[in-house]
Amino acid sequence: TVMTSFQIAAVYIAVNLLLLVWLALRVATYRLQSKVSLGDGGHEALSLAIRVHGNASEYIPAAMAGLLAMAALSTGPWSMHIVGLGFTIGRLLHATGLGRGILPFRQIGIVLTWVGLVAMAAILVWEAFGTVG
Repeated sequence: TVMTSFQIAAVYIAVNLLLLVWLALRVATYRLQSKVSLGDGGHEALSLAIRVHGNASEYIPAAMAGLLAMAALSTGPWSMHIVGLGFTIGRLLHATGLGRGILPFRQIGIVLTWVGLVAMAAILVWEAFGTVG
């Protein structure tokens, strides 16, 4: 059977939520190891983990709203998968690249993230005007 647009959106939302939790657990682990409750306490590893989680927290909600809006406009499954998967791979690569200092992963992650967001925006405008009279 073919997945609905909302089911496709749900899959990418779930994966990105798990990514956020994983990144938050990394921050919590560094906090416990460093015995720092607030801020980074001058610990570089904790500061980096906080930034990696913060960056994901800045981009993921907007993209997930975009996927839901695409689903609400009945965007086709291939479009949903292409932008959802591209964005999600971008976020995974960026988190890995930033967190481990792998510049090419970070750069590719940035590009995939931004291309995913722009593609979502373009699809939403196209779908919105395509449903008008």
